[in-house]
Amino acid sequence: MAALGATAVAIAMLLLATITNVALATTATTAKGPVIYIFGDSMSDVGNNNYLLLSIAKCDYPWYGIDYEGGYPTGRFTNGRTIGDIMAAKFGVPPPPPFLSLYMTDDEVLGGVNFASGGAGLLNETGIYFVEYLSFDNQISYFEQTKNKMISKIGKKAAEEVVNGAIFQIGLGSNDYVNNFLRPFMADGIVYTHDEFVAYLMDTIAQQLTRLYHLGARKVWFTGLAPLGCIPSQRVLSETGECLEEVNGYAVRFNAAAKDLLAGLNAKLPGARMSLADCYGVVMELIEHPQKYGFTTSHTSCCDVDTSVGGLCLPTASVCEDRKEFVFWDAYHTSDAANQVIAAHLYADMVSSGDAQEPQGNATAAPKVVRSPPRPLPRAPASRPAVRGSNTTSAPRAAPASRPAVRGSNTTSAPRAAPAARPHDVVGSPLAAPPPRA
Repeated sequence: MAALGATAVAIAMLLLATITNVALATTATTAKGPVIYIFGDSMSDVGNNNYLLLSIAKCDYPWYGIDYEGGYPTGRFTNGRTIGDIMAAKFGVPPPPPFLSLYMTDDEVLGGVNFASGGAGLLNETGIYFVEYLSFDNQISYFEQTKNKMISKIGKKAAEEVVNGAIFQIGLGSNDYVNNFLRPFMADGIVYTHDEFVAYLMDTIAQQLTRLYHLGARKVWFTGLAPLGCIPSQRVLSETGECLEEVNGYAVRFNAAAKDLLAGLNAKLPGARMSLADCYGVVMELIEHPQKYGFTTSHTSCCDVDTSVGGLCLPTASVCEDRKEFVFWDAYHTSDAANQVIAAHLYADMVSSGDAQEPQGNATAAPKVVRSPPRPLPRAPASRPAVRGSNTTSAPRAAPASRPAVRGSNTTSAPRAAPAARPHDVVGSPLAAPPPRA
């Protein structure tokens, strides 16, 4: 009799666990909207680099975040929201939290996660002078870790369903040019012609996206390059202050090659739906016709740091009075207002492809995020000085226990062997080295 009772209890516990797993899986996929995974660089980073103790690609100080909810820096390289934040709002979900803020024991690993890291590139060697950052290979490895935790929580079948139905937004490649190919002290710009460099990038992307596919990714939106020759840090290298057409040409060539690559992967990998999210046109439109979208200035940054080392809006910078009038926040990154325009364009492309529905309600307000307390940051910064025009200050963040360092060079794939050194064929180099871009 006792044995029967024990068996009944065991069966009941098994049923409860099964029901719980199904409920968790259902919550992850249907409660609010799609699960979104974001991979990228500083245009997408929402705070991962704040957890990297040695990283010099950070923006955890004013004036960053001045127009975000609360008015404090969050690790986003802009005055407000990233494009990913705004698109998440259009999907009806909170912006995915930074991976390094999560505890792997929390149920939050079942929802969307942001793996982006300022300074990251497609290539493992890109951004090495930022010391610590998450390369794309690192980000994929962390996604694999996240998926394994999902499997332990809800089972392999349910985890596969969540990942197969998720949207993967990937925005990388800018640093491979601005902080690699165009830098006279980086080897890739010396040993490769541009055609060879593009081929190198495409080979790398093909391996990385195939790896993501085998981890379950199906709906992939790879964001193409913007007109890099028109960002403020590049324009100041021109004698006339105009866009560097040669650099813009590189971006156009990259985008065309990426589009062909994605089509080839779709034909090769069953069920893959990989698309190029083309932002070149809309960003160029913002730059050439800013008034059409309510902007007044598109050639320089809001905080006037185009020629500054690093090109970021340091606390000593003089911030423009109306940030909604500027396309660029700092020498490299677009403003919250510009990000709204870009996100609307990219989201419209997703709607037309069938990967999204028309947004419901007002997606311009930053969503309130209710989530578990994040992993503590690895250091306690000084109190934030008052934001201009207000009396608010922030309390210092608590210092946590130390965590293993994550380096951009600690990757899963070896860099491609470089060909014999040869003179640079195109950039050779009336271009001075621009300030580092995160």
